[in-house]
Amino acid sequence: MGTILVTGGTGTLGRHVCERLRDRGAFSGEGHAVRVLSRHAHPYAVDLREGTGLEEAVTGVDTVVHCASSPRGGDEEAARRLIAAARPAGVRHLVYISIVGVDRVPFPYYRTKLAVERLVEESGIDWTVLRATQFHNLVLRVFETAARLPVMLLPAGVADQPVEVVEVADRLAGLTAGPPSGRVADMGGPEIRPFPELARSYLRASGRRRGVLTVPLAGAAYRGFRSGGHLAPEHAVGKVTFESFLARRFPAHQR
Repeated sequence: MGTILVTGGTGTLGRHVCERLRDRGAFSGEGHAVRVLSRHAHPYAVDLREGTGLEEAVTGVDTVVHCASSPRGGDEEAARRLIAAARPAGVRHLVYISIVGVDRVPFPYYRTKLAVERLVEESGIDWTVLRATQFHNLVLRVFETAARLPVMLLPAGVADQPVEVVEVADRLAGLTAGPPSGRVADMGGPEIRPFPELARSYLRASGRRRGVLTVPLAGAAYRGFRSGGHLAPEHAVGKVTFESFLARRFPAHQR
């Protein structure tokens, strides 16, 4: 695989991808190098939205795994800058992590992820794109935010299929080690569960006491989530359940 650059390499997913790639290289004896790129990871501290230092970071790189992303915006510009630097550097494989449902749910962040997918596809570099359902960590953050109120307010009629981030990292590392594969099969968590049910599991695991109230919302994005556009029932390949994830996060409250 030669030298691999992981953007967002210190983030929720990226740090696990880096670990898996290093482990894979050590186990196989391939001896490939893994470069971590993020805004604060030296020697490749690069803000992709600005691009300073990016040419140096991609020099000598064979494969780029693009994990960097921000709901606050800038992903399209970051991808354009990355691709513009990667092409003349001779990068041969561009791997991108996306989200299940970006083409079915008109949620602003999903639209951005879909736009980046298209940039990857049209980059002129051989590519692989994996879409995954929401990470356990993200669902937990949603519930922690909702639990700041005496009653947790959740969107009515919405289910989720959370997946373990380490399992996604394993899959992404395997795809990185293989040939460019285009759009591969989606990756979903092991169970599709109503949001209130997941919320009550969180409350039990964390030892918090809150009411749970579902509220109908309006808009095309909500209708997309309610219809299950973000789910992958035919690709429920994850093994770690939300309860197992919570048990690790809140060991003091386990019986």
